[in-house]
Amino acid sequence: MTKSEKIKALQGLSVGEVAERSGVAISTLHFYEAEGLIESWRNGGNHRRYSRDVLRRIAVIRVAQRAGVPLKEIAEALKTLPQKRTPNAKDWARLSARWKSELDARIEALTRLRDELTGCIGCGCLSLKACPLRNPGDQLAIGGSGPILLSGRVDS
Repeated sequence: MTKSEKIKALQGLSVGEVAERSGVAISTLHFYEAEGLIESWRNGGNHRRYSRDVLRRIAVIRVAQRAGVPLKEIAEALKTLPQKRTPNAKDWARLSARWKSELDARIEALTRLRDELTGCIGCGCLSLKACPLRNPGDQLAIGGSGPILLSGRVDS
């Protein structure tokens, strides 16, 4: 690393540089920081600065979000890292394994929804009292209101 590269690394990245390189809006970076997902410091001119490893941390956050993991769960998972460091490949494998079963359940629910969408309203979706195809005599009412079969609350 050259001397100028070392100086640049010590100075950190501006919020604009992080936004540009990560593809995340500045307002989102501020939100992530307020939620404890990323950290910055202030330089002598009181400008917000980020270490370069924040880019990987943001990438992990974005991938987890795309998988449907709520930010609160992402924050909790990131807090398990030693000294709040940026996740490496081994960390990501461990973190993503935590979310796999939840993602599998969502995939199963969406598959069930897709498969049921055209054939029936899902017995209970519209407070239907009787469906001779899927819910004769409204027997699913004991499971509660709403799309009982589609929500997986009762075996179909």
